[in-house]
Amino acid sequence: MSPAAGKEGARRRRRRRAAAPGAMAESNADWMGSLPAALRTCPLSNLAIPGSHDSFSYWVDEKSPVGPDQATAIKRLAKISLVKKIMKKWSVTQNLTFKEQLEGGIRYFDLRVSSKPGEIGHEIYFIHGLFGIKVWDGLMEINTFLDQHPKEVIFLDFNHFYAMDDGHHFFLINRIRSAFGSKLCSVECVEYVTLQYMWEKKHQVLIFYHYPLCREFSFLWPGNKMPAPWANTTNVHKLLQFLETTLEERSRYGTFHVSQAILTPRVKTIARHLIRGLKNTLVHRNLPMILNWVKAQKPGVMGVNIITSDFVELVDFAATVIALNDLLLEEDESTSKS
Repeated sequence: MSPAAGKEGARRRRRRRAAAPGAMAESNADWMGSLPAALRTCPLSNLAIPGSHDSFSYWVDEKSPVGPDQATAIKRLAKISLVKKIMKKWSVTQNLTFKEQLEGGIRYFDLRVSSKPGEIGHEIYFIHGLFGIKVWDGLMEINTFLDQHPKEVIFLDFNHFYAMDDGHHFFLINRIRSAFGSKLCSVECVEYVTLQYMWEKKHQVLIFYHYPLCREFSFLWPGNKMPAPWANTTNVHKLLQFLETTLEERSRYGTFHVSQAILTPRVKTIARHLIRGLKNTLVHRNLPMILNWVKAQKPGVMGVNIITSDFVELVDFAATVIALNDLLLEEDESTSKS
């Protein structure tokens, strides 16, 4: 395929994706497999890849105990049923299931996990204030999608662990291995990992594991290979400045990079808007400005790589990020002409 043909094909895909703004188009389910040949040999660290923040939080259990990630004062307050309902409004950052996110084009998943204190055994659950589904159930849902879409590649970033000793970690690591088997990509030089590399080896999953035990398993990439600087602000202008600054400081080689395009509520934000929740207080009104920042980005060695968002279906987030890869084709074409 010529660069021009690849570029035109990318434009057609972008128009199709944009046909239904605000929805996660199923046409994105195979977007990696549909990339032009010129991008299949590009390191995944140089591609623009859409991700979700607290990816599993589409369902949290109001009836379970408050998670060990919360302060003691919150745990005491949560004995009042209304408090848990309010917590849910601020804990949920996604509406779509793993399957729906994958079909919409999301390929990076931000995962926080915990045991349930007092529960017998080593079962591990997703957690964000309140407990979510069992990690095993989420992994199986993801694996089913991968079986049906063999050219799609995903990043699972296990970056927060609560109430877990080494026994819990070994249990979880074995679950990961059981779920994905030969789909797991062993640690390699980041620049070697392209779509072509993954397809040739029939790998589809990169696991990032922010815990020292990662060194004992070849398929666990250390957390420092997936830096995800966090702005920790409610101010959209400060967020965008932070994203620009951290991109400028990004390592040229040797790591992936996450731009967390998310706003974080402070205690006083929650206190002022108890009933409204995260989506209605911070996300809805700021997403358009965040999306405009995304549209102005460019992937590549010093550009964006993975970009994450809350409520990824509210705007055409995934398609907007995916479309940035067209710029790499244009760059490739201009280089070949010169």
